[in-house]
This record gives sequence, C-alpha cells and structure tokens, in this order.
Amino acid sequence: MATYCYNDNSDFYGNHEVHKYSCNHLPDPHNRTYLGEYDYDFQAMEAARQERPLWSFDGCAYCMPIYHTS
Repeated sequence: MATYCYNDNSDFYGNHEVHKYSCNHLPDPHNRTYLGEYDYDFQAMEAARQERPLWSFDGCAYCMPIYHTS
C-alpha cells in the first residue's frame, strides 16, 4: 500500500500530477493535496478525478510512469 498526493498547481499542459509520497519529485508541501493510501496507482488516479472532476490528472513520470501522459 502506498500513500498518494497530487500537485495543486497544473503543469504546462494543464495536468495536475499525482505522486506517491515515496517520490523524490514531490511538490512543495503547500502545493500538494493528500489523497490517501491505495493498493494500486489506478485507485489513486480515480480518487483524484473524483475529488476534482473538472481537473485533468496524470501520473508523475518518475513514480507513476504508466500514467504519465505529458
């Protein structure tokens, strides 16, 4: 089980990156929102989309490369 968060600031493409807390590329503490603990990356991605349905999310290129889109 891993702990996840997302970046409150969007990237150049308008995506908010989802990270594992074990990632070396976490956003600053004041720019991240805690998502919770999940067994699988896709669960964290879905939780982010449910929490902020009008935002676009992708996974971090380093800790969630399968879900990284830009």
